[in-house]
Amino acid sequence: MLNNLIDWIIENGGLFILLFVVFAETGLFVGFFLPGDSLLFAAGIKMSKLSQEFYNVHFSVILLLVVIASVLGNLVGYWFGYKTGPLIYQRKETWLFRKKHLLRAQEFYDKNGKGTIFLAKFLPIIRTFAPIVGGIVRMNRPTFILYNILGSIAWVCTMMLGGYFLETWVNNQFGFSLAKHIEVIAVAIILVTTLPVLYKMFFSKEPAVPTDVNS
Repeated sequence: MLNNLIDWIIENGGLFILLFVVFAETGLFVGFFLPGDSLLFAAGIKMSKLSQEFYNVHFSVILLLVVIASVLGNLVGYWFGYKTGPLIYQRKETWLFRKKHLLRAQEFYDKNGKGTIFLAKFLPIIRTFAPIVGGIVRMNRPTFILYNILGSIAWVCTMMLGGYFLETWVNNQFGFSLAKHIEVIAVAIILVTTLPVLYKMFFSKEPAVPTDVNS
């Protein structure tokens, strides 16, 4: 299914849809369920085709644009948290918004300090809510921007270049393309990145209690 999704993205909007997915997952409430890691890795595997569909630009341009989308997504999340503050915790839950995700993001933020914005890029769900929590707790803006940029570069380059170079190496060494096995790779990435987070959310014995942001 992911293979078909990547093909559909390339043929029906290409890089623009990929940029939107990255932007949404890194700063909008509704983006927490999007498959950012596996999608970026799969896009790296099909980087050549993606580049051809986007004016045949060098893959470094695509990387730069995706990094910018990630940075902007975090900035929007930070701005939203900064403006709304404690009111978010009182928001009524919907199928798109679960307070427990927000509380877990704050718990992760409290434990890891300034590096949270950087580390959160590699953790599904957490990367959506961490910048919002950063805005709520009034994290120093220049510090947030610095870690946001560094985290975005590390996350995007790790996932996309990992897919790109692994595809090239496997093709040269073994003569077959990973593009035919994207589903298996995607499942592996999802399991590695998501299961620890889900375990923490649903089986942690420590209750996630929101911190008084006014103290």
